[in-house]
Amino acid sequence: LQKSLNEIFGADKYSRARKEVLTYMFSRPMQMALYFCTGVVEDETLFRHYALNVPFYTHFTSPIRRYADIIVHRLLSASLGASSPIKMEKEDIQRQAEHCNDRKMASKRVQELSGDLFFSIFIRVRA
Repeated sequence: LQKSLNEIFGADKYSRARKEVLTYMFSRPMQMALYFCTGVVEDETLFRHYALNVPFYTHFTSPIRRYADIIVHRLLSASLGASSPIKMEKEDIQRQAEHCNDRKMASKRVQELSGDLFFSIFIRVRA
């Protein structure tokens, strides 16, 4: 797909913008990952990472970025015995995960609307 996009859009000053917008639009339908507490989810097939083809997967980045990453770091550290156990019930962790999912979805929607606005202005200016 990337090779096709590179060949189609040429080399004018707007080619990179067209390619980025369409690449973003192609990736929109992909299912977003969701945070959840494994202690409240019984279906272990939900723990797998489809693209990486691994049965158990957790994702986190630097804990300075998102609250969900802080929670994952703390839980992983506690599960490895590197820190004291977390003083949260699994239902509380699940509520935090759901809140993080809600915020992530809202952020994604704002990003999509911003992209739509840019694209419509771009089309209007180029027409």
